[in-house]
Amino acid sequence: MELPSLELPSLAQFQSLVAWRRDVRRFKPDLLPPGTLDHLLEIAHHAPSVGNSQPWRIVEVTSHTARAAARANFEAANAEAAARYDGAQRAAYDALKLAGFDAAPVHLAIFCACDPAEGDGLGRQTQPETLDYSCAGMIMVLWLAARTQGIGLGWVSILDTRALVTALDVPADWRFIGYLLVGYPQEEHLDPELVRHGWQARGLVTERRIVR
Repeated sequence: MELPSLELPSLAQFQSLVAWRRDVRRFKPDLLPPGTLDHLLEIAHHAPSVGNSQPWRIVEVTSHTARAAARANFEAANAEAAARYDGAQRAAYDALKLAGFDAAPVHLAIFCACDPAEGDGLGRQTQPETLDYSCAGMIMVLWLAARTQGIGLGWVSILDTRALVTALDVPADWRFIGYLLVGYPQEEHLDPELVRHGWQARGLVTERRIVR
């Protein structure tokens, strides 16, 4: 992809984009315009990675069988997760919408190649987990790029990863990172759904910043 000339957005514009990035669970069934997903993935592929290793492996899940397996996987894992709560917290958990498998037109499973030839090991000898971090960084670039087009992304983390790996039949040396749902949101919000529905308020950065 030919890179455009550099035009720096304002900090305020970027701050608005980050605030608007919100995890999306409620999708319209509308398909993305032709070529849109390809363009977004090409942008995300320019994300930084340790040693320029580009360890992400992107599986576009299109078959009904594979999507049904992912949905059933979530439902079983979600039932197990819900069982650890009780009382008002259980009611709050049950009221949350934690996935949008049926409506989202695009399903992506992101994996990390555990020992990619690219980069020849640079930068990851003492911290091999930086490969995973690189994949997470790619996902964030994809997320922000999607939002510039009014497209939403939801990262589903309530899954049995081993069962998902088996269902998608990927190489044994790939490590699962995340299952992403992509499409146009039914609604737009600046506040996270977990805040809006009373699960968890957003804390302050001063509570998480330590100076030594």
